[in-house]
Amino acid sequence: MGQDRGRYDFYIGLALAISSSIFIGGSFILKKKGLLRLARKGSMRAGQGGHAYLKEWLWWAGLLSMGAGEAANFAAYAFAPATLVTPLGALSVLVSAVLSSYFLSERLNLHGKLGCLLSILGSTNMVIHAPQEEEITSLEHMARKLVDPGFFVFATLVIIVAVIFIFVVGPRHGQTNILVYITICSVIGALSVSCVKGLGIAIKEAIAGKSVARNPLAWLLLAALVACVSTQINYLNKALDIFNTSLVTPIYYVFFTTSVLTCSAILFKEWEHMEVGDVIGTLSGFLTIIVGIFLLHAFKDVNVSLASLAVSMRKDERASFPAANGAAVHSTYELLHESTEDADDRDTGLSFDSVSRRNGAMMSSLDH
Repeated sequence: MGQDRGRYDFYIGLALAISSSIFIGGSFILKKKGLLRLARKGSMRAGQGGHAYLKEWLWWAGLLSMGAGEAANFAAYAFAPATLVTPLGALSVLVSAVLSSYFLSERLNLHGKLGCLLSILGSTNMVIHAPQEEEITSLEHMARKLVDPGFFVFATLVIIVAVIFIFVVGPRHGQTNILVYITICSVIGALSVSCVKGLGIAIKEAIAGKSVARNPLAWLLLAALVACVSTQINYLNKALDIFNTSLVTPIYYVFFTTSVLTCSAILFKEWEHMEVGDVIGTLSGFLTIIVGIFLLHAFKDVNVSLASLAVSMRKDERASFPAANGAAVHSTYELLHESTEDADDRDTGLSFDSVSRRNGAMMSSLDH
């Protein structure tokens, strides 16, 4: 019964994670279209500190879509390990890339399609080799995990990095460097996932009839989640407003996933009982996703498709065929030229010899 229950929870978490990626991927497009409409109207842009997007219904539709995706993601973390749920966030990158090619006129070339395929294969590989997290059944157990020295040091470093980027690096380089705002969202996102996992445990206890409202940890996790999500939305808006969606989405995925995997390994000890094959499979799956994401956005401005690739190959063949013919004609001409020169030399030599012989005969007759 316990094994059947675990498999049932696995499929619930998987379905929720996939639906979450669809909602979140669509939210990027809706929010971007809202921000573009505001830019055409001449309103102060979000990247410059403006908040005119709060009056744009498309932006609110994107926010609601993201809220639905985050809710589904929230529920997925309650049923499945973070290392299973987080890699499936690559599907939001694929959804965003495909929809942006239709609604934002951002091209998805052959490299992008190969990147999407590699991202799906890498995500599948990570799901197959996903580690089993240490079972946490109560908020008291979660509280002991949160005060563990390893996680305490990790959380402190995350907060220090976020504060430095928000108050020092962001005002100087945020408008020109895409990694600044994305780093803020990613490191804060690792803490938000931990809060989501704890609240999921609290909801399960509440459904089981336990008194959760009196536990201060539940309210602390809720307040921390609101602060983290608000910070993520703010700086993600700035990144989307300044930089291309096909750049922001994949880079954010890589940074966010790396932060979450690190946080989960420290907090939930997911990697302690993994076999070598599963470790290699998980890491190779993640690297495959990174390569796919790189292909998806690094060559986005290169106009390459299967049709253009076939045409280019035919052009290369045609270019090489005349060159080969030209070389053959040139070599034939050289051979003919050399043979003609040899013949002329021989004729000249024969004529010279005959003239010499005639002159010699004449000189001998005169002597006599």
